[in-house]
Amino acid sequence: LLSLGAGMRRRRFITLLGGAAVTWPLTVRAQQKPVIGFLRSTSESDSLSLVTAFRQGLKETGYIDGENVAIEFRWANNQAARLPSLAAELVARTVAVIVGNSEAAVAARSATTTAPIVFATGADPIKLGLVSSLSRPGGNVTGVVFFSDVLGAKRLDLMRQLLAKPTAIGMLFHAGLSSTETERRDVGAAAQAIGQQLIVRDVSSGRDIDAAFAEFVQRRAGALLVGAGSFLFSNRVQIVALAARHALPALYTQRETVVAGGLMSYGPSNIEAYRQVGIYTARILKGEKPSDLPVIQSTKFEFAINLKTAKTLGLEFHPQLLATADELFD
Repeated sequence: LLSLGAGMRRRRFITLLGGAAVTWPLTVRAQQKPVIGFLRSTSESDSLSLVTAFRQGLKETGYIDGENVAIEFRWANNQAARLPSLAAELVARTVAVIVGNSEAAVAARSATTTAPIVFATGADPIKLGLVSSLSRPGGNVTGVVFFSDVLGAKRLDLMRQLLAKPTAIGMLFHAGLSSTETERRDVGAAAQAIGQQLIVRDVSSGRDIDAAFAEFVQRRAGALLVGAGSFLFSNRVQIVALAARHALPALYTQRETVVAGGLMSYGPSNIEAYRQVGIYTARILKGEKPSDLPVIQSTKFEFAINLKTAKTLGLEFHPQLLATADELFD
């Protein structure tokens, strides 16, 4: 009986060992799936279209989220002070690549000089300290730049083409960013050259935005320009609603704001930029180094008009201006 019991135990052990041999390699393979850290200064709800575009870029290059790659998301929810700790979490997680917008990429660059970082930014990545040059990034960082902050003069010109008579124009900037200063100089110089009065307000919270609109109304601004950057983009619903409440024609930097009911937008395609970021991320996963991948300069710009909003405001676009639009929403 003792011999029989020992034999049964031995067969049971072999059976268990065989089962482990089947499952263990699967577990190892699951653990070896590369992980991408996706870090943004905004909220998740503000970034759904960008995440979709990023996944599309990955897919075009052979990677599908949940199958042969995993994405870990971190959102600062417009609290910039949280970015360093969120970046540190991803570095500690030993992710294969970190993807981020301007502020997120800067935080990641401070957290690691070895983990690859791919950015999408409308500011100058050299001035941000992310790369040493566009053609030869050097180090562990590369990405896509769309230079949204240097289009301010063009946006001012588009707004003036719409206005029937001279009027002061309000301008919203996100305070504290180097790209903000570039845009401020660009718009300011263009306005001074043609004698256009600007009412400039820096904002960094929803309460600041409310106060800025109160000042625009009090000082009889007849139109509004909304500056570039992720903060103003993520607060687009509030800004669009205030512009509608005060019947202010407004021009934004991104088409998503026009989709949300804004009057006009002129700027680069963020969706295209994030698709390209997905492609670059995939190339790094396949073994290429950020230092060998030149920064992509996005050249796709979009002019969008919301005809329904124009009708609500009692505005009529000149046929020539309508003809230049890439998209019309009604």
